[in-house]
Amino acid sequence: MADSPGPTVASSDGRPTDFELVQRLAQGDRSAFGELYDRYGTPAYSLARRICVDPELAEDVVQEAFLALWRHPARFDPARGSFGTWLMTLVHHRAVDAVRKENTQRRRTVPLTDDISPPAEGSDHAALISVVSAEVRAALHTLPEEQRQVIALAYLGGYTQCEVAKLTGVPLGTVKSRTFAAIRRLRGTLGNLWAGETGETTGVHR
Repeated sequence: MADSPGPTVASSDGRPTDFELVQRLAQGDRSAFGELYDRYGTPAYSLARRICVDPELAEDVVQEAFLALWRHPARFDPARGSFGTWLMTLVHHRAVDAVRKENTQRRRTVPLTDDISPPAEGSDHAALISVVSAEVRAALHTLPEEQRQVIALAYLGGYTQCEVAKLTGVPLGTVKSRTFAAIRRLRGTLGNLWAGETGETTGVHR
């Protein structure tokens, strides 16, 4: 699951609350901004990295999110929830937008093809979760934008399919179909990659 939003109340050593820091930031206190970054910079980057995959893109997302905080601290409304939740939501939305823009630009310059092998039957979800490798991350970049988005949120961001549907505004049935299509495509792509490395031919094994 996504990282914990972090501290939201004053600690036993008397540190200021997040809300107090945001109030100070709204008055131009740079030290308050630095303290908020110290508290949330790491979990923000972790969440952005899980969604974006690319570390440089994740860094850009975090920088943009904190820049938005610096420019408009009053956008945080404590009546609607904790600061940590608000900031992580901001990071999430910007990460999803970044992935969408990256895929749009990539598809304009490098057309995707559907020349892949048929998927093997089996536990697709378990297979995807258990495999963490450079090949998987590279394969993610070959997915169409809408498929990569649901995979990034579900398997890298730790969200359930119901949560993905709410976050993206896409019907649950569509999320499920895109997830299945993405897993099938990844199985075929990874099968071709591994076959190329070993010199074997791909096929369905029963």
